[in-house]
Formats: sequence, structure tokens, C-alpha cells
Amino acid sequence: MSSPASLPAAARWLFPVLAIAVAVVAPPLMNSDYLYEAILLPFLALSLAGVGLNVLMGYTGQLSLGSAAFLAIGAYAAFNINLRVGLPLPVTIVAAGIIAALVGVVFGLPSLRLRGYYLAVSTLAAQFFVQWALTRFPWFSNDSNSGVIDAPTLSVAGIHFVTPLGRYYFTLTIVALLTALSARLVTVKTGRDLMAVRDHETAAKIIGVPVLKAKLVAFAYSSFVIGVAGVLWAFAYLRTVEPDGFNLDRSFQILFITIIGGLSTIRGAFFGAAIIVALPLLLARASSGLAGGALDSGSLDMIQRIVIGVLIIGFLIAEPDGLAALIQRAPNGLAGRVRPRSSPATR
Repeated sequence: MSSPASLPAAARWLFPVLAIAVAVVAPPLMNSDYLYEAILLPFLALSLAGVGLNVLMGYTGQLSLGSAAFLAIGAYAAFNINLRVGLPLPVTIVAAGIIAALVGVVFGLPSLRLRGYYLAVSTLAAQFFVQWALTRFPWFSNDSNSGVIDAPTLSVAGIHFVTPLGRYYFTLTIVALLTALSARLVTVKTGRDLMAVRDHETAAKIIGVPVLKAKLVAFAYSSFVIGVAGVLWAFAYLRTVEPDGFNLDRSFQILFITIIGGLSTIRGAFFGAAIIVALPLLLARASSGLAGGALDSGSLDMIQRIVIGVLIIGFLIAEPDGLAALIQRAPNGLAGRVRPRSSPATR
């Protein structure tokens, strides 16, 4: 019989194991390319980006508005490494993540002196600078006149991941590995240092936490994960690399994923990404069913922004811990409702 102390640990691992099992087995049974191309691939890439941002925002308390910049750095770094150096794809992805991490440390230096909204504005500078550099210097896009370049084929040890199912499994593998690494990071001493900085920076200094190092580690690791997500976004999902795919709207999209899903929780990124990816599809289906397709794409986009705004406001007011906390408390609330009342004689 399991001891009570072992139950929480078993429960923590139960959801990830079941989720991975379902992710491996269920999609092939549906046999739908649309499911991979329009739903699962963007969901996985954005979920990974949300995990990276959550390490920085949720666990360290450092607000960032430039996540799409590091998506772009990872994608363009991987493209140029593959084109000019020709390293194996796994090494290319790791190298692209490291380059994104180094740039993240540079833009994370203001965090040593700035906090809150001032830090958010400084991270926003990364977004504008990276977009400007990618459009200003054609070397990054192999001197393409349009700036749009085709991503290379995903290939590892002679195995080519060309089909939607193959690209899905490739993406799922990387997302699962980095998610497990992130979950491990926040439970060791480094993660405890990050949370100490988040809770009270002055108190963290007093108890001996290396605050400056913790902040730079958070920026580096977050940028690394988001950079790898950028490789998956460009190579596995879009299959093209272009600056417009990493604009400011993408940064806010990742920020909304983190807020809706829940700060300081790894699985919250997946819940938030599910909402962000599914919402446009649901609105399009509702428009065709209820309005007879009368709403154009511009109107649907505006409705989507309104709905996301309402969701964010609702979660910030009613459930600041996000969708992950709401789902976690749901079984307890349901059990409380169905639990039979005891009779006066048994009280």
C-alpha cells in the first residue's frame, strides 16, 4: 500500500504520463492531416513557448513582452546553421537554442536594475530590434528578395519526417523532453532560487540567493526554450521562415497563453495554448453555422481578440492562478457537491 507521502508525487506524474500516452496513440487513429497541420503542430509549438515564458514570468516574476523575438532568433539561427554549417538536426536545434539564450542574457541585463513595467518595455525593445535586423540584413534570409525562405526537411539519422504525422511525432518528442526538463528545473535549487526572487527580491538577497545570477539564468533558459519552440514553429508547422511570422502579435499570443493557462505551472501552458489554438477554429465554425458564413476574416479576428480579452479579464478577477488551478480544484468541488449529507443521528 502506498504511503500518503508518496501519493502527491505519484499524482504529479500521473497527468503527464497519461497525456503523453494519449498524444502518442490517439492522433493516428483519427488519420486526419488537418488535425496535425491546423491544430496539433501549432498547439505543441506554442505550448513549448508558453512553458519557456512561464519559467521567466511565473517562476521568476520577470515580465517579458518580446517572446516572438526569441522564436525568430531560434528559427533563423537553425536555418543558417543548417545552410552554412550543415550540422545534424538535433545539434542544430540545440545550437539555435543556445544562440537564443545568449541573446536573451543580453536583453535580460536590464533586469538587474529594472522591474515591472520598465523591464517589460526593455524586453519589448528586443522584439522591435530583432524584427528590424531580420528585414534590414538579407544575409539572415540567404539574400531572398521576399524575405521568405523554405525551411529544410526534418531529418535525423537518415529518417525523414516529411508527412504531417512524422512532423507531429518529431515535435511531440522535443516538446516532451523540454517540458520534463523544465518541470525538473523548478523543483531543484535553481528553481527555488527563481521563486525566491519572484516572491521577494530583498528577502532573497538576505538569505543568500544569488539574485543577479538567478535572473540571468531565468532569461537564458526561457530564451533557450522559446528559441527551440521557434525552430519547431518554422520547420515543423509553417515550413517557411519569415519575419512576419514572429511579429508583436505573436509575443502577445504567448503572453496570453501564460496568463490564461496559469502562472507558476508547467501544465498551464498547454491549457492556455489549447484555448488560443482552438478559439479561432471554434469561432469560424460558429460563424458558418449561425451566421451562414456572413462574417469575414477581419470580423472573426476582431471577435477573437474580444473573446481573449474577456477571458484574460475574467481569469485575472475570478481565478488569477489561471485555467490550471481551476481544473485542479474541479474534482474537489465536484466531490463536495455529490458527497451525501450525514443524518443528525450519525453526527
